Amino acid sequence: MPAALATAKPAMPAIVISPAQRIGLSGGLRIAVRLLAMMLWLLICVPLFYLAHALRRPNPWPRRFLAGIGWISGVRLTVVGEKPQGRAFLIANHVSWIDIPVLAAACGTAFIAQDGLAQTPLLRHLCAMNDTVFVARHDRTTVRSQVAAVRHALRDMGALTIFPEGTTSDGTDLLPFKSSLLSALEPIPDPITIVPVLLDYGPESPAIAWIGVEHGLANFLRILARARPIPITLRFLPPLSGADAAGRKAIASSARTAIHAALSPA
Repeated sequence: MPAALATAKPAMPAIVISPAQRIGLSGGLRIAVRLLAMMLWLLICVPLFYLAHALRRPNPWPRRFLAGIGWISGVRLTVVGEKPQGRAFLIANHVSWIDIPVLAAACGTAFIAQDGLAQTPLLRHLCAMNDTVFVARHDRTTVRSQVAAVRHALRDMGALTIFPEGTTSDGTDLLPFKSSLLSALEPIPDPITIVPVLLDYGPESPAIAWIGVEHGLANFLRILARARPIPITLRFLPPLSGADAAGRKAIASSARTAIHAALSPA
């Protein structure tokens, strides 16, 4: 169910804030309540997932589970733009783990994730339930098989999302997009729509972002400890076409330009 693009080495500097200093007693209580709610929601969703799977029906439960995780965490989502129909490859900026339930709730997408996630058995199992495609970015000997796996997923799934920055940013700007992560789009499988997507947390971005040397678990708990909701606007931008979709380098450049323009409108 949950699937995220783990970051092996954060690329943007940040002021290190101790989670303990931020959380406090009231924050700790919010964490406990939200974790309990997440576990109960998981216990409800998993049997229903396997029931739908056994009946060989379209399985809505990964999306519903992740949407519930986002709501429990305090997400208040606004969707702008036309959601992709049919098979789509989504190219999004990346701010925090909360991006995953937001995107899944909006369009039921699966994700391309770094294979480090697969090292934890429970997380690997939950990711597999959401049809996650794992890639080993630093293992060039398996590039061909990874490209084949992504192309297979694009053929079989409704939507597949990648975060081409390769790590999280602070949400106020974008890191360079790594075109090598888009190798599976050469040539573009037909029919596939390539859609840039902006995750915009507005003024709350620096407080949500997982950057610097903050541990992933610390970011997770810090967000669960928040008293304020997490307002996020998810913007589906116009699909890429023509020269903008002519190869992975053009796709990376065009998608970044479109997302950056939406993030920083004139």
